[in-house]
Amino acid sequence: MSAREAVARHALPEDLPRVVELVTEHAAYEKAAPPAPGLADRLAGLLFGPGPSRLRCFVAVLPDGTLAGYATCAPELSTWDGAEYLHMDCLYLTETSRGHGLGPLLITALREEARALGLPELQWQTPVWNESAIRFYDRLGATSKEKRRYTLPTEA
Repeated sequence: MSAREAVARHALPEDLPRVVELVTEHAAYEKAAPPAPGLADRLAGLLFGPGPSRLRCFVAVLPDGTLAGYATCAPELSTWDGAEYLHMDCLYLTETSRGHGLGPLLITALREEARALGLPELQWQTPVWNESAIRFYDRLGATSKEKRRYTLPTEA
C-alpha cells in the first residue's frame, strides 16, 4: 500500500459508522474516555447540516474502499494574530495504516481546504507523550509552541 494508491476525500454520510469506529479507536489510543452514545447523530449534524457545516471531516480511503483514518477541522480565530486559521481537531490512522504516506495525504487535503477557505494556515495540538506524531509533524516542517489545553464544563 502507498499513498499513491489511496485517496483523501471529504467524508460522506455513509462513512459515519466507520468514522465513529475510528473516533472510538482514537480515543482509546489517547487513553481517553470513549465517545458518548449518539456520536454519529451529533457528527451528522455538524458535518452535513441542516445548517452550514461547522466541522469538516476528511477520510483516507484505501484502494479496496477501506477507510483507514480521518482528520477533522474547523475554521477558528486567533485574537493575537487578528486572523482566522483552520484548526485540525483530530488526525488518526489505524495502526496498520501508519507509515504508508496516508498522514501526509490527509494533511495535504486539510491544507487545500484551508486555501480554498482563504485561510493562511493550519494549526493543531498533539499530546506531549505522542512522540511518533511529534516526529511526523516535525518531518512535515511544522513548528510547535508549548501550551496546555484545558477544558471546563459550562454546567456546575
